[in-house]
Amino acid sequence: MKDVNFYNVTLKNFAAPWTNENRSVFVPLNDYIATVIGLIRDDEPFNQLLSRDITYVGRNGVVAAPPAANNNDHYAQLESNNINLRDELVPTQQSLINNIPSSATAGVITSRAAAEAFFVAGTNRAMFRFTLLNHLCNDMEQMHDTSLSPDRIRQDVSRSPGGDSRLYLNSCIGCHTGMDPMAQAFAYYDYDEVNGMSLQYTPGVVQAKYFNNDLNFPQGYRTPDDHWDNYWRKGQNSYLFIDSTGPSSGDGAQSLGAELGNSAGFAACQVKKVFRAVCLREPDLPDNGKVNQIIATFRGTGYRMKQVFADTAVYCMGQ
Repeated sequence: MKDVNFYNVTLKNFAAPWTNENRSVFVPLNDYIATVIGLIRDDEPFNQLLSRDITYVGRNGVVAAPPAANNNDHYAQLESNNINLRDELVPTQQSLINNIPSSATAGVITSRAAAEAFFVAGTNRAMFRFTLLNHLCNDMEQMHDTSLSPDRIRQDVSRSPGGDSRLYLNSCIGCHTGMDPMAQAFAYYDYDEVNGMSLQYTPGVVQAKYFNNDLNFPQGYRTPDDHWDNYWRKGQNSYLFIDSTGPSSGDGAQSLGAELGNSAGFAACQVKKVFRAVCLREPDLPDNGKVNQIIATFRGTGYRMKQVFADTAVYCMGQ
């Protein structure tokens, strides 16, 4: 893992799909990808990926464009100039670049690249869905659970889509009961694609997008703040949080990121993604013992991703 190509190519391609809705590897280097590369290179605790006030940037003077909240020029130049990311990336506080309080940062969730992809327009549910998909390896279909309380489902969700309430009770409710209480953590965030081309944070003021189509069901939940609750600590999805010891609720994206990053589901997902990248296949039943061992080592030794890559490479060698 001393080879520069592990950082410039392997890790860049490893993280690139997490930064866009198409999950394409063919995207420019950006702050999200650079932060993943830096955390792995430095053996930093990877469970802080979704909660820490950190961004990796090029060393001062290595390219002409400085890191900026409103453009990707710095990272585009790092890539176009073929800068050695193994040697030239350095950590800094994301809050200083994005001009938001440190307490409002949430690792790659509040990176410029993620904001541009997942906070733009919409209702901010996209940020939650793609964080879940990329870092807990589950999409909403797999998380569908109609047994939980629907008390936090927003007003824009019709309770009788197409005039049939059964569709809501048997389908819509299964995703929104878990998603809406947690996506509330993003209530103060938006991406300004018209003026600033940057992440916007409005503490104490819920973004207007949370009230889109509020007449669909006026009796539904009207978002008052950024307080979130993880209803999935119970029910069929509780296995993802089976040994979570932190609070199951909080305020804002940073504490939600910590809840997700410290979950059993997050650790298992990282190992499965590395297995897929290194072994070029999905883990199968005979691999479960080794995969579980790597997960346990990952969680027990400081969430060091380089060790996951090394252990997985040894296991798949010669296959």
